[in-house]
Amino acid sequence: MNPGLDIDVLEQRLVAGDRAALARAITLVESRRADHQVAARALLSRLMPLTGRAQRIGITGVPGAGKSTTIERFGCDLIEAGHKVAVLAVDPSSGRHGGSILGDKTRMERLSVQPNAYIRPSPSGGALGGVARKTREAMLLCEAAGFDVVVIETVGVGQSETVVADMVDIFLALLIPGGGDELQGIKKGLIELADLLVINKADADPAKAERSARDYRNALHILTPAHPDWTPPVLTASGLTGQGLDVLWTQIRRHREIMTANGARAARRADQDARWMWAMVEDRLREAFRSAPAVAALAPELEAAVRAGQVPASAAADRLLDAFGPR
Repeated sequence: MNPGLDIDVLEQRLVAGDRAALARAITLVESRRADHQVAARALLSRLMPLTGRAQRIGITGVPGAGKSTTIERFGCDLIEAGHKVAVLAVDPSSGRHGGSILGDKTRMERLSVQPNAYIRPSPSGGALGGVARKTREAMLLCEAAGFDVVVIETVGVGQSETVVADMVDIFLALLIPGGGDELQGIKKGLIELADLLVINKADADPAKAERSARDYRNALHILTPAHPDWTPPVLTASGLTGQGLDVLWTQIRRHREIMTANGARAARRADQDARWMWAMVEDRLREAFRSAPAVAALAPELEAAVRAGQVPASAAADRLLDAFGPR
């Protein structure tokens, strides 16, 4: 595709709901080629008036928590209720080729064939916490294509939770039934980030799941809520059977109603956009720095010297910055 020639057609087809056009547009924004990036920014600028209407949901959880199973069942239920659902599932990148290695489409077979669903497994590309470098742009493209629910699934490792929480309206933590040991092992930061906790796999042992939910509710009582108008609910559910997913959607809608009425939803999005701007500035500065000829020529030698303990890292950084330009 020549983005300079096809951007008009791409825009028209994407707005019409063409999933193939949406896939090509996301590929365009993910590309690191300079001409593709210019075309992607032009496309996004045109589409901005069509974005912002969707419910943006972030979902995280430890491996084995049943994220894909739950998202598939939840997505199918929403589609049956008349919604259009996009899932941006951020996979860990392969260390060898940088590609997506989990393959969420193969783990969400029933959802992937739904006409009103779109699933995009994206490699993290080494970005912070395993979050795909262009997930935000992909989310906007999905909204412009008419999807009114966008789910971003994290890999559940590293700092991906923080990054995803900073691009959605509501952030869910999917947990598995357990007792005090699990409470001690779960990161306090994750509980503080989450707007809603879901104890999954409740069908296997309902009593155990409810005990775990009570433990988490008690733990939340000692934390200060992120917003005074919202105390994170703790629900039990089963992504396998669909049990409790209707209550989950009710709570998501309740969160949207409360946070829209008090202005917190709009303020959250405004803050996210501002932080996104600065993150993009830092991202482009980093790329410009690394690709500068003087820096590229000097970097291997200095890195080798730092690794060998011959030059302090701070001194090497100063030399690289001096090579880049006056400070």
